[in-house]
Amino acid sequence: MENKEKKLIGLFMLLLFFTQIIFVPVNVKAEGEGINVEASSAILIEPTTGKILYEKNSHEKLAPASVTKIMTMLIAMEAVDSGKIKLTDKITVSENAKMKGKNGNSSMLLDTGEIRTVEEILKGIAIASGNDAATAMAEYIAGSEEAFVKLMNERAQTLGMKDTTFKNCSGLSESGHVTSAFDISLMSKELLKHPQVLKYTGTYMETISEGRKSPIGLVNHNKLVRFFKGCDGLKTGFTNEAMYCISATAVRDGVRMLAVIMGAPTYKVRNRDASMLMNYGFSKFECKKVVPKDSNVEKIQLGKREDKFFMAKALEDINIIVERGTESKITKKCVVNLEKKHYNKGDVVGNCEVYLNGNLVGNVKIYCDREIKKPGVFDNFRYNFKNLFNNGI
Repeated sequence: MENKEKKLIGLFMLLLFFTQIIFVPVNVKAEGEGINVEASSAILIEPTTGKILYEKNSHEKLAPASVTKIMTMLIAMEAVDSGKIKLTDKITVSENAKMKGKNGNSSMLLDTGEIRTVEEILKGIAIASGNDAATAMAEYIAGSEEAFVKLMNERAQTLGMKDTTFKNCSGLSESGHVTSAFDISLMSKELLKHPQVLKYTGTYMETISEGRKSPIGLVNHNKLVRFFKGCDGLKTGFTNEAMYCISATAVRDGVRMLAVIMGAPTYKVRNRDASMLMNYGFSKFECKKVVPKDSNVEKIQLGKREDKFFMAKALEDINIIVERGTESKITKKCVVNLEKKHYNKGDVVGNCEVYLNGNLVGNVKIYCDREIKKPGVFDNFRYNFKNLFNNGI
């Protein structure tokens, strides 16, 4: 009887083993296969097309720490590029701004009453992640940090950042100050429309000495700027609540990638996850030169005479980003100003729009390759009259 029981138990265990093998759920292959992000939340996008290549809890609302400063820099760069403020404008540091920088790890070490330019303060935000610099910029643009935070939340709404509520301009821990990896990608993508900022976010070390007995040494918290090929931004962050965060961007062979990591347990994991995502992205996209600079884009006919035309040439290279191994239908459309009576060589005469699978992905100015006069009414009449006889009428 004991042998039978043993055999039955053995048979049951064998059946149980095969049942587990048969019914183990199969993972469905998807984009990002083989990627194992350890951080709590992440997203990878190609910023030109906006295509999402990888997501993990991308809409989870989390504390962003100093990655908040991407919005601070965005509002500052928009103010610069719109002419509201200038890079050479002088900012006087308030006591409030100085106190926000009392944590030396996130400080530009500004002093009360110190006068720095907008550009120097931008460097303090982008490179040193200075809470004092962010506050000084906020007060300069909006009058107070509270008023600036209102601008931040309004801008977040216009960008479609539905997971975001800002409570301050620096990212210091505060109840209700939250965003998501997805929303960070939205404001990061918008900041990339102001390429001047990459001059600051891509700098590893900078020294500001003018007007100071002790020079200010700025060291970038984003070590990928130094160690990851092509990395030129954007912003790191850390607090005990947020853990290690980053919005990282890099460009290689004309292709840019943007990776956002939130809630990584260590800075090494954060940097590894961001690097892994961007490398994956670079393997999926390539840059194609549609029209080289100064090449012919389109023949523009002026009137009916065959000899009355000019060639529209591209003022810059027209490059587009496409997915490797996919069918891409590329079309061009020239929008030319035909109201002019006289065209000089080199005159900008319109734009060439480039479409990828029906979506506008590029726009470049086009110029006239020669001096030419547009035919008048009399020229057209003479041409028509001449053709009557040439056609045997």
